[in-house]
Amino acid sequence: MTEEEATWHEAHKATLSRGERAADVMRNSMGSWRFVAGFIVFMLLWAAMNSWVLSSRGWDPYPYILLNLFLSMLAGLQGAILLIAAKRQDAIAAAMAQHDYDTDLQAKAEIERLTIINNEQLEILRELRVLAGQSARG
Repeated sequence: MTEEEATWHEAHKATLSRGERAADVMRNSMGSWRFVAGFIVFMLLWAAMNSWVLSSRGWDPYPYILLNLFLSMLAGLQGAILLIAAKRQDAIAAAMAQHDYDTDLQAKAEIERLTIINNEQLEILRELRVLAGQSARG
């Protein structure tokens, strides 16, 4: 696809840094039911391994202090990642709004040009009707 054929969104995605693309991927994966289900399964496995399977030899016995630490770290990282993604979404929305505004201005100019042409054509038709009326009388 050439640059002229690329959509605005594709052109914008090509300018993203590696970190911005990573934030988008993480936001999309963390905001999915697959992530929620996987996270629930992980916590259930953690509890099962440390409570019943490994009984007293578990690496994190009840009340799961290590799991609590990991969940706290995950929450902190998720907050930062979601803020990065939200900031990017705001930038995208602002750029798209500017693009829409520019498109509207171009459309307005084109409509005004077409209105002028239409008015000129109407004036020519009026003049032709007047000439046709004069030649029919004469």
